[in-house]
Amino acid sequence: MDKDAIRQVLLQVADGTLSAEAALERLRDLPFENIGFAHVDHHRPLRTGQPEVIFGQGKTAEQVVAIAERLLGSGSPVLATRLVPSQQEALTQRFAAPAFRTDIDPVARTAVIRPAAAKAPTLRGRVLVVAAGTSDLPVAREALVTARAMGARAEAIVDVGVAGLHRLLAYQKQLRAARAIVVVAGMEGALASVVGGLVAAPVIAVPTSVGYGASFQGLAALLSMLNSCAAGVLVTNIDNGFGGGYAAALINRPRRAQSG
Repeated sequence: MDKDAIRQVLLQVADGTLSAEAALERLRDLPFENIGFAHVDHHRPLRTGQPEVIFGQGKTAEQVVAIAERLLGSGSPVLATRLVPSQQEALTQRFAAPAFRTDIDPVARTAVIRPAAAKAPTLRGRVLVVAAGTSDLPVAREALVTARAMGARAEAIVDVGVAGLHRLLAYQKQLRAARAIVVVAGMEGALASVVGGLVAAPVIAVPTSVGYGASFQGLAALLSMLNSCAAGVLVTNIDNGFGGGYAAALINRPRRAQSG
């Protein structure tokens, strides 16, 4: 339940169209709801401006569906990440049209679910997700879906790594127009430094576990990005497309929305 929903409840109580008892029932599960295997955080939109996100890895399909039901029931849209096919199928079946709009991205391993009657969010600003190679696409897509779910107008440029810089330079106009840029790269992770040297916007570097043995499952890219000589480059954990997309969306958010 976000600020607008709670404000509406309070206004209805004030004008007499909603009883205090009915309002109390609507607010009963704030700040969280204990469902046995999870404490679903309904208070998070009030604190952070964004609802709780479901991390699918390690959960059963039934657990993911149950948490999604509670979040949707409180008025929050659902973003779920790191979903395996069985979890994706369970969400698709439970939250089917015409009651819901469920968007599954099998490459990103994500699901975005909203009630069909809910107003589509207005996407604002400009976030750019830049992927070094096609092999980095699952992490890049996770960043893209996350940024859009958090209200950012986001686009992706794929396969523009340092092995052929002429490909990246063809997109300088888009790079310079972005408020925040997520750079996703494995191997040696050099792309983040290159982009950081071309733009004025903050760069969120996401190292991936793509690479041969000496990449150490992304550790080489992580260390390279942490040691970037380009100013304004920040680094997430390995394969953390969600973290990169979320951070970019926060940077992209208008100041008025940040202050609430």
